[in-house]
Amino acid sequence: MSAAVEGQENRNLVPSVDSSFWLGTLPFLLSVIAGATDVISFLGLYGLFTAHITGNLVILAAHIVSGGPAPLAPMLSVPIFIIALGLARLLAAGLEAIGVASLRPLLLLQFLLLLGFLALCLAAGPLRSSLDANAAIAIVAGMLGVSAMAVQNAMVHISLKGAPATAVMTTNITLLTIDVGNMLIAHHPKDVAKARSRARHTWPAVVGFAIGCTLGASCEMIVGLRSLALPAGLAFLALALGRATR
Repeated sequence: MSAAVEGQENRNLVPSVDSSFWLGTLPFLLSVIAGATDVISFLGLYGLFTAHITGNLVILAAHIVSGGPAPLAPMLSVPIFIIALGLARLLAAGLEAIGVASLRPLLLLQFLLLLGFLALCLAAGPLRSSLDANAAIAIVAGMLGVSAMAVQNAMVHISLKGAPATAVMTTNITLLTIDVGNMLIAHHPKDVAKARSRARHTWPAVVGFAIGCTLGASCEMIVGLRSLALPAGLAFLALALGRATR
């Protein structure tokens, strides 16, 4: 037996990373990132949602009806989110066309966007009022956060097919509540098993988002927008987990 063959057999004997474990952990971690980013931007950028993007429409409608000045960042967030989603889809399609899995590149892109979000917020300094939130550097920073969440939304649908939503929890909470109810009232064992399986799949994302919101709000109250280091650091961890998959 040649040395090359022996080396290959020895490598095959080395335990490999369990991709299912990491891919099961990633949605939880991404949910924490989304929850932290969303609440930090909401508190630190005077009401800008970066993950729950439709919330910005509610804010705009409230300002318009009340006659108050409409903040620029929420106005830009929806088209920027759509553009970032489209670009992420094109990037994933290009990667797939050359035989490259899209998960790691999208995780890297999200990390870089969150890192840019943090860097610009640090450069802008503490925002004293909602007028500061309309400053150009604050708006660009917020759009980087929106783009990061758009990439995450695209990633879950493209690269983590079958994973629950990680940035908006309304659907997850609805499904989880229905599944818990089905587990309690369903009579057929297959229906109970199906509900239990989906609930097991969904609850980590809900819990992760809640944890992210709690951690993000606590950190923002203490250190302001510097707390964006939390989701940026977690995004780096998610990138490391993505690289650990085969």
